[in-house]
Amino acid sequence: MHAIRGIAVSPGIAFGRALTLSSTVDNVEYRTVAPDLVAAELVRLQHALESTCKDLDKLIEDTRTRLGDEPAKIFQFHRSILVDASLLKMMRGDIEREHVVAEYAASEALRKFAATLRAVEDEAFQSKAADVVDVERRLVSALMGASDERLKRLDGPVVVVAHELTPTQAAELHRLRVVAFATDGGGLTSHTSIFARALGIPAVTGCVNATDVIEEGDELIVDGDTGTVIVRPNDEARTHYSIEATRMAQRRKVLHDAAREEPVTRDGVRIELLGNIELAEEVPLIMENGGEGVGLYRTEYLYLTNARAPTEQEHFEAYTEALRHCAGRTLTIRTLDLGADKYTQEHLEEPERNPFLGLRSIRYCLSRPAMFKTQLRALLRASAHGPLKIMFPLVSSVMELRQAKMQLRDAAEELEEDGIPFQRDVQVGIMIEVPSAAIMARSFAGEADFFSIGTNDLIQYTVAVDRGNERVAHLYSPAHPAVLQLVKSVIKAAKHASIDVSLCGEMAGDPLFTLLLAGLGLRTFSMSPSQLPAIKKLVRGMDIGHCEWVARRVGSFESDRQVVNYLRDETRKIDPEALVGQLH
Repeated sequence: MHAIRGIAVSPGIAFGRALTLSSTVDNVEYRTVAPDLVAAELVRLQHALESTCKDLDKLIEDTRTRLGDEPAKIFQFHRSILVDASLLKMMRGDIEREHVVAEYAASEALRKFAATLRAVEDEAFQSKAADVVDVERRLVSALMGASDERLKRLDGPVVVVAHELTPTQAAELHRLRVVAFATDGGGLTSHTSIFARALGIPAVTGCVNATDVIEEGDELIVDGDTGTVIVRPNDEARTHYSIEATRMAQRRKVLHDAAREEPVTRDGVRIELLGNIELAEEVPLIMENGGEGVGLYRTEYLYLTNARAPTEQEHFEAYTEALRHCAGRTLTIRTLDLGADKYTQEHLEEPERNPFLGLRSIRYCLSRPAMFKTQLRALLRASAHGPLKIMFPLVSSVMELRQAKMQLRDAAEELEEDGIPFQRDVQVGIMIEVPSAAIMARSFAGEADFFSIGTNDLIQYTVAVDRGNERVAHLYSPAHPAVLQLVKSVIKAAKHASIDVSLCGEMAGDPLFTLLLAGLGLRTFSMSPSQLPAIKKLVRGMDIGHCEWVARRVGSFESDRQVVNYLRDETRKIDPEALVGQLH
């Protein structure tokens, strides 16, 4: 038996045999044909293009039905590549002039296109290179007869193991007997991870050497809650995970049944529970799981699912669609947070030496005022259709906030001149994600209408740990006393200035920290929709007086291990099952 640790990106426990897949087409061999066979190669290319387009049409419709319009746009872009006149001319020209085989011509044309996209300065275009590689895989596979036919001939549940999975492969898994997947690469924010969570497939990424350790047909257990893959489990492991899977299924039913209860503590204090989303279509999931609104709508998906930067109208339609689903509930939208740990950085022609400290988030937007204004105008226009808040990410200085607000005012003036309606008193807040912002929270409170603490980045910047790096992942801890001190100071500063403060990082959906955060004064938590029922149950079993006592005690600890051990004990006193499936 062997255990592989990676990044937990989609929860659940699954059992199955390993099916190893290649996520990309290997370099296609250069081959030529006799002049009298050139016409046949052109026909082969045309047939492959037509069959691939038909496959994508089915995938687009299927994705739109299950997940909505935004995810489907990924594959609409893929299809647009296959009918691009300049690319087709290049493929056919190579076949006619050089007499190369169709698969080589297709591969060369698409790889050149991917290189062109990587060379464009706009990261929204650079990110499309991976989509072009996906299209290359589909088209060349169709030409060579090397498509993933094995997936379609499965006779039992399997766990797909690959170096990486393309969005197309991930989206197709649900229709097959794939119960989970594990990959060497990838992270929380990749297209593939987003699809896994949307489809409810347990997944672990960032395993580094899974494809080296796991052999075809190996028995596997994938624990998507802790980021663990058990290879060739023994009887003890099988029994343990079978019990855990049954226990978790029973608990999910109990939590789901209680999701409609009010999030009020035993001593009558109301805690607001909100959801984090990537897509407008996810809003109903928040309500189904007992949430009250959207605390974080990430807008990067609009860029990553388009062949070009989205237009103002496309922004507007996405935001108004989310507002429609909210039905009068508040929608908090974060402006573009692209770069660094996002999907785009790995496809840059010249990646930044230290992307986490590079041109990302609000810095990226301020460096591209035209692009930023497009989004700001759309946000303001959408504000006329429902309660909407605007939130700027990764703000590190008061000057950055003032510059962003100035661009927002410019956009508002333009709309006013054009006679376009918008909400003039729309609330504008910031994400507290870097230590400088947390330390200067009182200064920011004079400029912002609200705070949202983004602990994912705040933790890694505070303890200098890349949370996606498995070599130092054990040092990434929400329980680090320095992190808790910063969170406490931000909550205190917001209270002093009488502005709202929420927490929207993964810490908000972790039951281990609910008592502590409430004890520090936090009254608004925002998390993934699936995490809402567990947090609500815990909220209804605790009282604020006890939470404040817990917070004072934690303030005296000097290590994260002391904090974790103490919070685990206190949490289990409230709900013995609260930490089931949690890695602590």
